[in-house]
Amino acid sequence: MTEIVLTVDDHPLLDAAAFVTEFPAPLGDLPDAAALAFFDPDAHAPLTRSDEVRAAMRDLLRHGGYKPTGRGKPSAEYLVGAATKGALGSINAAVDCCNAASLHGGLSISVVDLARASLPLRIGIAAPDTRYVFNPSGQEIDVSGLLCLFDADGPCANAVKDAQRTKTDGTTTRTLSVVWGTNALPGRTAELARWYRDLLEAEGATTRALEL
Repeated sequence: MTEIVLTVDDHPLLDAAAFVTEFPAPLGDLPDAAALAFFDPDAHAPLTRSDEVRAAMRDLLRHGGYKPTGRGKPSAEYLVGAATKGALGSINAAVDCCNAASLHGGLSISVVDLARASLPLRIGIAAPDTRYVFNPSGQEIDVSGLLCLFDADGPCANAVKDAQRTKTDGTTTRTLSVVWGTNALPGRTAELARWYRDLLEAEGATTRALEL
């Protein structure tokens, strides 16, 4: 199996964590994740979101010139709104564990299907006039100035909306997760990544951290 290497461009605020997850079966064959219990925004969890975390997350994304507001706000904020309204639904074990961790940890997280991504992989700021499709209906997001995960075909994930072309589906067995942390919150990225990996391993998956 090809070794996954993820390089990271210099950035004064980024404190990311990344790991590979191997699932015991295709996601479509796995039962509902126990992490669904954490979709209640008031559930007792190892981490608690806060206004400080929310502000630091936005500052991280602003650094390259991106404006993380409105429909372009961090995905972690979207999850809080959806969960509060009772509209946060199950997708699959990979995404459900991700959403549970992000909801309570306050940091955005990306999950990509490694079978759909083309090596090499890199984290950096997207150039001006960079867009990609983020949902099945073909809607696009302008990611200019936004920290993104890039594969050989261009940007494919970020802390706002991941690209449709590398999203998981029922056939997915191997994923890459990126926790979009900031050094303004010392230790939080590592703490959230540990809990997130615990959630995945409780589903029978195995995880392996990547050196960045």
